[in-house]
Amino acid sequence: MTGSYKTCLLIDDNYIDNFVTSRLLENCNFADSIIISQSSSEAIEDLRDGKVAPDVIFLDLRMPVMDGFEFLQEYDKLEIEKNGVKIFMLSSSLDPTDLRRSLANKYVTQFLHKPLTKKILEELS
Repeated sequence: MTGSYKTCLLIDDNYIDNFVTSRLLENCNFADSIIISQSSSEAIEDLRDGKVAPDVIFLDLRMPVMDGFEFLQEYDKLEIEKNGVKIFMLSSSLDPTDLRRSLANKYVTQFLHKPLTKKILEELS
C-alpha cells in the first residue's frame, strides 16, 4: 500500500490505542505524515490555528472532556477547508445508536471498529 493521504490526524485519548494504530498506519504507508492528538479539544485548537491540515482523520468516540460527537459539532463551526477531508469514526463501541449517529453526521465517512487492521486500511484506500 502506498501513502494515499498526505496528513492523517489520529484523535484518541488512549495512549496504547494511539501507539498501535499509528504503528499500523506507518507500517502500511497509509499517509506521509501521522499526527496524534490525545484530546479532541486540543485537535480542534490545532485545526483552528492551522497547525494541522489533515486530509484524513481517525476519531475515537469515547473520550473525556470532549467526545467524538462533540468534536464533530466543534469541527462544523471551524472556518477551515473541509472538502475532501475524510473522517473515520474509530471506536470499540457496539452501541447501535453510536453507529447511527456517526453515519448520520455529514463529516463521517465510515464507522470502524477497533482495532484497526491492515485489511481495513486496504479497503479504505
